[in-house]
Amino acid sequence: MTSARTRSRMIDRLKQQGISNHEVLAVMEQVPRHLFVDEALQHKAYDDTSLPIGYGQTISQPYIVARMTELALACGARDKVLEIGTGCGYQAAILAQLFKTVYSIERIGPLAQRARQRLADLGVHNARLRHADGSKGIADAAPFDVILFAAAAPIPPEHLIPQLAPHGRLIVPVGEASQELALIAREADVWVETRLEPVRFVPLLGGITN
Repeated sequence: MTSARTRSRMIDRLKQQGISNHEVLAVMEQVPRHLFVDEALQHKAYDDTSLPIGYGQTISQPYIVARMTELALACGARDKVLEIGTGCGYQAAILAQLFKTVYSIERIGPLAQRARQRLADLGVHNARLRHADGSKGIADAAPFDVILFAAAAPIPPEHLIPQLAPHGRLIVPVGEASQELALIAREADVWVETRLEPVRFVPLLGGITN
């Protein structure tokens, strides 16, 4: 259920779904997604579905992780990326193979602790996790080449644009009952928002819990 053949089938499916970046596909095949979910769900780890990770949160389906990673790489620069909503740490593990430094924020204490330990166990040492309110970003570590949200904001979080590098891009699910994946990027010295495709994420919440 976690064999090389199972992972290969996931990669074939991602290609059919339109993921074409070879680096993204290679990393998705390499990182063991089954280690980021409970043992009882590991047989579903490489299916095209989101899975519960506790505390009302989920690990996103492989396609969404690959799609957002592909959008992040299109920025061109790979120095610093900020992920808002660490969850189980899977997206951070993927990004850590492709960016020099990954900053990731999780508001739920136990999830942040588990993700930190899981990444350490896997030898991921360039991910800097914080237990904090992700909706505020991390101003003291800015600017970021990419800011990526793993939770849906009701409106585009334009207050975080000052934390982006001049060439940066913000990737965020936007909406409540109906959501779309949005990309905010600079075009001719103006920040432009583009809506890409329907998605379904847990809502972005402020504050922290221990």
